[in-house]
Amino acid sequence: MSAPPTLDELGRDLRVETAWLHGVLAPLDEAGWDRPTPAPGWSVRDQVTHLAYFDEATTMAATEPERFRHHRQDVLADIDGFTAAVAAAHRDSPGAEILAWFGRAREEMLARVTPLDPRARAPWYGPDMSVLSLLTARVMETWAHGQDVADALGVDHPATAALRHVAHIGALTRPNSFRARGRAVPDDEVRIELRGPDGDEWTWGPSEATNLVRGSAVGFCLVVTQRRHRADTEVEAIGLVATEWMAIAQAFAGPPGPGREAGQFAPSTSG
Repeated sequence: MSAPPTLDELGRDLRVETAWLHGVLAPLDEAGWDRPTPAPGWSVRDQVTHLAYFDEATTMAATEPERFRHHRQDVLADIDGFTAAVAAAHRDSPGAEILAWFGRAREEMLARVTPLDPRARAPWYGPDMSVLSLLTARVMETWAHGQDVADALGVDHPATAALRHVAHIGALTRPNSFRARGRAVPDDEVRIELRGPDGDEWTWGPSEATNLVRGSAVGFCLVVTQRRHRADTEVEAIGLVATEWMAIAQAFAGPPGPGREAGQFAPSTSG
């Protein structure tokens, strides 16, 4: 892989992904905002309030770390319950109001986070991470929740430059996938070979590794963000460790997610 992106580059790519999502959301009436997504119990409205809230949390974590740590103490006692409460608190808000909040929160986050030192450490709901990783995680979250919105509304989710950042964080969080389930992280290395949307190859891991994950970048990103079961993609896993990882892959912090069921989506929709 090439050198890590700068915060400005991440911000630029995040703005492109955000612009696509805004374009999908802006024409919706209230029924559209309430349409259920593949995430059980989550509407389109819930997906967007989640993004807006955690953009604000990201700004706090990066610029006011002690305040964030105080906030985090209460959240970690029941992070699933807290996430559900965030969604429930905004279900009576008009869609236009939610979209405006999301826009404000996103712009403030980018304005305040991109000038920071990318190597500086920031707290989060899982382990502390660099500011660079923190912003990369916002790209991943935006892409993943944007996919839920696209699935709910039956629209295409075009491949933008954000996809490469999602794939990168998916590759780096392999140990987290095991730790989130209380499993030991295997010592075996895994080679990842992905086909980018322009046909170029993206790779991680040593070429001599006997465990291999390969396929399209879109399919891999859908699996590691738990937006598709691997059976509904053409992603291949070769070797016991690679196969186990793809069954539990989780690019996000927190407790294990429920993922998607095999057969829930036709393979042709998975890239």
